[in-house]
Amino acid sequence: MFWVLLLLLAWAAAGTACTRLCLAAVHTAADDADAEADVRRHDLTIYEAAFLSGGPGRVADLTMVSMARQRRLLLAHTGWATVVDPRGRDDMERSVIGAIGPEGQSRIAPVRAAAASADAVAGLADRLVDAGLAVPAAARTTVSAGVRQVKLAATAVLALGTIALLVPAQPDMPRGLVALWFALPLALTLSCLAIARVEVHPYSRWASPAGQRLLGALTRRPGSGDDRTYLTSVAVRGVRAIGEPDLRAAFAHRDQPWREPHTGGA
Repeated sequence: MFWVLLLLLAWAAAGTACTRLCLAAVHTAADDADAEADVRRHDLTIYEAAFLSGGPGRVADLTMVSMARQRRLLLAHTGWATVVDPRGRDDMERSVIGAIGPEGQSRIAPVRAAAASADAVAGLADRLVDAGLAVPAAARTTVSAGVRQVKLAATAVLALGTIALLVPAQPDMPRGLVALWFALPLALTLSCLAIARVEVHPYSRWASPAGQRLLGALTRRPGSGDDRTYLTSVAVRGVRAIGEPDLRAAFAHRDQPWREPHTGGA
């Protein structure tokens, strides 16, 4: 009856993992339902659209593009940012200027990283989460962790079933029937993963379903060709929406680590 103990372990692993994933999904869905009525009249700003589309890094990119188009920040195609006007018009711009530093010039990559982690972006994220438009970090990690646990449980069921089939045959149970018993918890984990894939699919990394609907409505609005329409496109699509080749080339360096050039003497 050794295989029965292995089967109990398989059911325990599958049941625990699937229950945790279902609870996480139900909790997230309940939060979305509670927030649905509060977001119908919300009019997204371009900073909010940037965060919901691409997270903190997208907000930093949008801020630098906006300042560059107003000639208050010079973004060179070599990947350097130079402050022209040190007076920021909002918290996001002040974060970028502060990240560049007192010398007024810095590589874009560290500026982007510092601006993306600034308090202004964190406050924006908190407001979007409170409004039900952004996915809370805890919800993202809980659902993702639940999916990983179910995958591990499926692997454990396969391993336990294999061990049960490799032990000497039991006179009271044919091997085919043993395999069938282990197929049941395996089917539970696989079906739970399939359902989770369908149900969790509407979620992006940053925007909740309500936030995605507002983003969709924002992109469907007819453009007027003005600066706000341009910046909205950058907020939603990222730097690939930048029309100027030199400005787009400047952001090609944004994710590259920068090292101080070696100036050692002879």
